[in-house]
Amino acid sequence: MALSLIGAGFGRTGTMSMKSALEILGLGPCHHMIEVNSNDNQRAIWRAIAADESRDWDSAFAGYHCAVDWPSAFYWRELSEYYPQAKVLLTVRSAESWYISMTKTIFPSIAATTDPAAVAVKLIRKRVFDEVLDDKAHAIAIYEKNITDVQAAFAGDRLLTYTIGDGWEPLCRFLEKPVPDAPFPSTNSSDEFNSRQNK
Repeated sequence: MALSLIGAGFGRTGTMSMKSALEILGLGPCHHMIEVNSNDNQRAIWRAIAADESRDWDSAFAGYHCAVDWPSAFYWRELSEYYPQAKVLLTVRSAESWYISMTKTIFPSIAATTDPAAVAVKLIRKRVFDEVLDDKAHAIAIYEKNITDVQAAFAGDRLLTYTIGDGWEPLCRFLEKPVPDAPFPSTNSSDEFNSRQNK
């Protein structure tokens, strides 16, 4: 099964809400880090990918129609080549609000992770942020560079840059889907993230 959409936006840019939205629009199941954290087979596949032992995208996304959030967002370059017909979705929010959200959720979570083979450690802590999780300027520079790189890589109608709060209309126009008669999902607040992590 080929992905029809690849999310290139960092975690904490509304990716969990976007996962729900894409599934409402019929593009699901949608891959997200929550799938890796809750599924032993997914965890094993992505550990091998993060360790550069595999690039078995067909196994990684078996049963999924689209992907958002890390770990797939780290590989947007490779995935956009492997799935040339897939559209690319870049979820964004202000750098300041993104950083604040990261400091309440993902940064402390991955800083506390002691398993060196964990996907969050291998990819997010080491390869995205170079093991530096307590430097605001460093984090924001990396966040903003990803946005610039994605926007420079895709021309025409293959890319949508989607800002949190934009609602259904730009997403549905991009995907050529009717606007649902339902509010746009809003899930995975910082409190919800931490509640799930503490279970």
